[in-house]
Amino acid sequence: MNLSNNIPLTAKKVLQLEAEAIANLVEGIDEGFEKCVEAILSIKGRVVVTGIGKSANIAQKIVSTLNSTGTPALFMHAADAIHGDLGMIQQDDFVICISKSGNTPEIKVLVPLLKRKGSQLAAMVSSTDSYLARSADFILNAHVEREACPFNLAPTTSTTAALALGDALAICLLEARGFSSADFAHLHPGGSLGKRLYLKVEDLYTQHESPHVTANARLKEIIIEISSKRLGATAVLSEDGATLVGIITDGDLRRMLNKYDSIEGITAADIMTPSPLTIEASEYAVEALVLMQNKSITQVIVTNSGKFGGFVHLHDLLKEGLV
Repeated sequence: MNLSNNIPLTAKKVLQLEAEAIANLVEGIDEGFEKCVEAILSIKGRVVVTGIGKSANIAQKIVSTLNSTGTPALFMHAADAIHGDLGMIQQDDFVICISKSGNTPEIKVLVPLLKRKGSQLAAMVSSTDSYLARSADFILNAHVEREACPFNLAPTTSTTAALALGDALAICLLEARGFSSADFAHLHPGGSLGKRLYLKVEDLYTQHESPHVTANARLKEIIIEISSKRLGATAVLSEDGATLVGIITDGDLRRMLNKYDSIEGITAADIMTPSPLTIEASEYAVEALVLMQNKSITQVIVTNSGKFGGFVHLHDLLKEGLV
């Protein structure tokens, strides 16, 4: 059977149904949602997110998002909870229970136990007239009309809606806490994302030697300095060594050979590029990357309080995974 004509139509229909389900959640963001956010902000404990089946998978993702955006959270499988894991919940914790129907047997067993522990309970449900919704202190309305599954059985639209609502909750908490990009970096020190938020030029340039010559340096000295320091360039300082006045790169040396018939007596001042691009050591490394990309260069001079410090090279940024 040739289904090739049906595949794009089916895929588009699924995406459209799920997009509509998320859009319909907007109407459910009401005072109850706001009070739920405020309640979470006031607790001394953690947010415990629980569910069963596919809802448990969504709960785990929401826990990850909460933790990474400044709200301490943990996952508890609803089935495991009634077999001992309920002990992870403390009195000051806040519980979010995810269930499309709100009437599954495990949920009906779990809810009274949660209430007995004194924890506040929010129900993330599609059916707001369910057992879970009626028992909860707060309702997070994740209502969907139907699943994207043609049999209206496989959790598809409902899990997408719950995931999106969890994201909305996490970002509301993030903004309410004044959670910043610096805070985010502290929680994501590994990987390129975190490094973009905390790695600075000063963490990189000191790994190299600092090639430099004075403006009156001869060609042999310039070539030796560039070759020995292996950065493809050298800074040019004033004759007293106090001021940065230029840069000489491998490319400048090649252009010099085309420009001059005789290289006898040539000094750094004759071939340097004056007023070179620089970046302060205190800047974030990603700013050095942006500068190199915009100017199509592979290294940039680093200054420290306006004084020549060294170089940061594109290879440094590659090694750190910023590129």
